[in-house]
Amino acid sequence: MKSLFIQYPKCGTCQKAAKWLKANQIDFEQRDITIDNPTREDLATWIAQSGLPIQKFFNTSGVLYKEMNLKDRVKTASTDELLDLLASNGKLVKRPVIINGERVIIGFKEEDWKAFFE
Repeated sequence: MKSLFIQYPKCGTCQKAAKWLKANQIDFEQRDITIDNPTREDLATWIAQSGLPIQKFFNTSGVLYKEMNLKDRVKTASTDELLDLLASNGKLVKRPVIINGERVIIGFKEEDWKAFFE
């Protein structure tokens, strides 16, 4: 099964992750998060499949996150508000995101990805 690799091509972490996928001969399809922004429904599904709290899906080191002063808002906003925010701009979403069937992992830590693809 081909994995869906959602990334931002200029992101160094995404570039490392893509290199790792290729080195480990993992078949994947790429999607640029800034061109093809995830929908609210996509995000709700991925968050549920990941088992992580919605707050983990925010790119907290991103310029947009900081410009919008989201640090405190993310702690108190409703799930609906947070989904709307994430769906409004792909740069707010932590990346890369890998979807493999019904499983989802975000960010790139080599040891986590090894376990994810075993």
